Amino acid sequence: MAGEILDNEGRGEAGWSWPPVHPEGRKYGLIAGVIALFFLLVLDWEIVGWPLLVLTFGVFAFFRDPRRIVPQDPDAIVSPADGLITLIRKVPPPLELQMDDGSGSAGLGTDDVIRISIFMSVFDVHINRAPVSGTLRRLVYIPGKFVNADLDKASEDNERQHLLMEREDGVLVGFTQIAGLVARRIVPFVKPGDMLAAGQRVGLIRFGSRVDIYLPADTEPAVVLGQKAIAGETVLARIGQTRLIEGIAL
Repeated sequence: MAGEILDNEGRGEAGWSWPPVHPEGRKYGLIAGVIALFFLLVLDWEIVGWPLLVLTFGVFAFFRDPRRIVPQDPDAIVSPADGLITLIRKVPPPLELQMDDGSGSAGLGTDDVIRISIFMSVFDVHINRAPVSGTLRRLVYIPGKFVNADLDKASEDNERQHLLMEREDGVLVGFTQIAGLVARRIVPFVKPGDMLAAGQRVGLIRFGSRVDIYLPADTEPAVVLGQKAIAGETVLARIGQTRLIEGIAL
């Protein structure tokens, strides 16, 4: 039943259902469907109409927006995107997230942080979600190129959008939506000053792309390279859980 609690004590009733399609994608699916039907029913060009009909289902599938069960752990940093973990590395934060931007919101600073890159193929869900609960302090759009989002230089060359969130305890977590080779638009659902819950939808990137998330340098990643992440569900790390060697926190 809709709205019923689902938990590990057997409460609720779970079952498979078709995932809803986000409103942003319905118009593209309808346009593709009308064109496909025009070729099939009006022009009787089946060689074109049937591939376009298949493409229509692909468009609806691309913009699917399935329900996600967000971990109820206040210290969890959840994945902002579906996709493959392709990089875990200490790097300086992007310039746009480093310093105070004049609004009174502190940035991530210039010291190295942990960057986790998540590559989204055209088969992944492209709705992006907030990695933590808190206030969106910064949203910076940067126009750019459309090189392969799987390349490291895409973080600096491609069209992208930086977001900076601040938790109630003052911990800052930044992440960047990066357009890819096919992607041509980043669509935001939020604005600076919004209060967001972990796992809340913040935007989407059309047709293949990447999201980079920047974690505090002393955070221990809870994922590994090659792992499949699920937006709003996969825990990337936990605030306060630092790297340990022989019982000594680093």
